Amino acid sequence: MIRHPHFAVPAAALLAVPFLFGALVTSASADEGSRIKDLAQVEGTAPEPLVGYGLVVGLNGTGDGSNAEMTINSIATMLERMDVTVNPADLKPKNVAAVIVTGNLDPNAVIGSRLDVTVNSLNDASSLEGGQLIMTPLQASDGTLCVLAQGSVSIGGFNIKAGAGNSFRKNHTLVGNIPNGGTVKVQLGGSFVREGHVAWLLHYADFGTASSVAQSINTAFGAGTAHAQGAQRIEVALPAAYTDNPVSFIAEMGGLMAQADAVARVVVNERTGTIIVGRNVKLREAAVAHGNLKVVVNTYYSVSQPSSFSNRGDTVVIPEVNADVQDREARVLRVPETSTVGDVVAVLNDIGASPRDIIAILEALKQAGSLQADVVLM
Repeated sequence: MIRHPHFAVPAAALLAVPFLFGALVTSASADEGSRIKDLAQVEGTAPEPLVGYGLVVGLNGTGDGSNAEMTINSIATMLERMDVTVNPADLKPKNVAAVIVTGNLDPNAVIGSRLDVTVNSLNDASSLEGGQLIMTPLQASDGTLCVLAQGSVSIGGFNIKAGAGNSFRKNHTLVGNIPNGGTVKVQLGGSFVREGHVAWLLHYADFGTASSVAQSINTAFGAGTAHAQGAQRIEVALPAAYTDNPVSFIAEMGGLMAQADAVARVVVNERTGTIIVGRNVKLREAAVAHGNLKVVVNTYYSVSQPSSFSNRGDTVVIPEVNADVQDREARVLRVPETSTVGDVVAVLNDIGASPRDIIAILEALKQAGSLQADVVLM
């Protein structure tokens, strides 16, 4: 561990860079690994995305505008299906909003089960507060109609307008949820047991993690039960004792502990200045020189006008431009060989730069071959 007993770490650098260093915390639970069901999911249980088009009614004048022809035609079509004939030109959609409805269906869900759906405004409605989604069919990617959605929209906020440009809004009011708003009408027929085998799919592909998961299963259920077929898929043979009860077998496997591994990675978000240093990140010896070139251009306006009682000349506005250039002297900092996340933190804090400057330095260290990790830009 590198120590810096006489260096005062800038408070701004510590507050501005929200590092998350879980790897610095050592405990017995970290050595035990993670449960397999936290590292992977069973093949055949991935949710199927659903989508549909519908109408939200009962809005308090916050629906789509009068120019939303799509919404008007949708209302007329809906009423015609109810044996109500109307002239679309007579419809006012201010209490109705056209929406896209989405949801995720478990492929093993049975007919009659419920799921949550999300409602998203499609036109120029100002709020979905207090609205009711009219029965909307949701279909899978192949066009199969799987779910019927209907219910009261919950947006978790509000949008109040008091006129003269005065308004108060809490949370985003154009997207809402309907808990248990979808009813399964068609079963997709998913299966997690295929020809006597069950497979685990890792959330993050890694050969080390796949090997550890397979070894853990083989230790518990016998050699040859599990085989890692790549960096993400582990195939498991269903033991004879669990032929009639595969659910218990999967439940027992999910509770087994395995060691998770991953490629050393640094994740940076330039929009927010966030830097996340992951486990196993190392630095090779390098030298860093960092300075700032600051250019500020200000424009001032002055008025030039002729003297009093003069019949010549016009009043004009004259811009005056003032440029200020500041070039801060660069500091040359030696980056020593590091072996832990704590060492990397100490080096970055010693740089004393802003988060966005540190991001640029990390990218340069990666290009120079000093940073032994992948840099991921969000």
